[in-house]
Amino acid sequence: MLHVSVSKRRPAFSLEASFSAPLPGVTALFGRSGSGKTTLINLIAGLLAPDSGEIRLGDRVLTDTRRGIAVAVEQRRMGYVFQDARLFPHLTVEGNLRYGEKRAGAAPPVIGFEEIVALLGLATLLQRRPRQLSGGERQRVSLGRALLSRPRLLLLDEPLASLDVERREEVLPYLVALRDRLSVPMVYVSHDFEEVLRLATHVVLLDAGRVLAHGAVSEMSLDPQLQHIVGPDLVGAVLEGVVTRLDAQRGTAELAVGTGALQVALRDVPLGARVRLQLLARDVILATQPIQGLSVRNALASTVIAIADDEFGGVLVKLDVGGALVLARITHAAREALNLQPGDAAWTLVKAVSTRGHAFRIAPG
Repeated sequence: MLHVSVSKRRPAFSLEASFSAPLPGVTALFGRSGSGKTTLINLIAGLLAPDSGEIRLGDRVLTDTRRGIAVAVEQRRMGYVFQDARLFPHLTVEGNLRYGEKRAGAAPPVIGFEEIVALLGLATLLQRRPRQLSGGERQRVSLGRALLSRPRLLLLDEPLASLDVERREEVLPYLVALRDRLSVPMVYVSHDFEEVLRLATHVVLLDAGRVLAHGAVSEMSLDPQLQHIVGPDLVGAVLEGVVTRLDAQRGTAELAVGTGALQVALRDVPLGARVRLQLLARDVILATQPIQGLSVRNALASTVIAIADDEFGGVLVKLDVGGALVLARITHAAREALNLQPGDAAWTLVKAVSTRGHAFRIAPG
């Protein structure tokens, strides 16, 4: 378990943060710019000292202001990947990677040099210098260097923020591969919810220097405080399912979700793969009786759990679809016409194409 309970005050900003996250896994510090994410990750790294508080990684106390414990940065065994790669310009890619090895000292190996090179696709880059690399390539080298230092915790402070969309899509699969192949726990700072969906196992929601809530990604997707931050277009439920059927010709897969099944637009996944799926509330249609003759691929028997006005002028309906929870946004007029009440039976309709770009393979386990 990673346990953090710290406070840090500055003239124009104060941080009061407390959370615990399971290990191993990817803990995302998520929030708007200026919410305190970088301050918090720097406190974990030891680059900043808290005014008060405690930080524990597993059974090791890294910071405890009451007992006067403050483990030095170099003794915390943490790898840090910044927004900019911060590679040594006078060294080749191999030289930068080997520097990470030297920092490891006598720490037990997490992954070897050759495996890192293969996993991050660096074999053809080893003799280049940083100025000869693209932004995405530099970040992959930075990741490799951090991992070769054999960290107990890998810290990533918005490592994709300075990249364009194409370079970001280049690096994200490598981050997913690291999560799936290694047991090194990670703390990942981001203000991009799609990155969080693809990578995180636990989310810490920050705003104005405070932890509003934290928990598993699926749980947090239903939190009104997260909905306020991501805005109306990204409000939706996050589900996890298992691929039970594939249609390669149509590029679709069937997922077992709860006791039901969903058809989604998804390619290049094997049978049995676990997939995380975001169903956006704006893409969910409700009916009070079975409907035939529609092109909608998913029609799930559901039960209305709760109904509430949202801050964006609509109505959010929470539904149970065979043990999984889904959100639908409807108008006030639709609510009146359907006369929906908690406990009512309903049909949840979702186009398979609506999930495109929102279905991601997740770590086994």
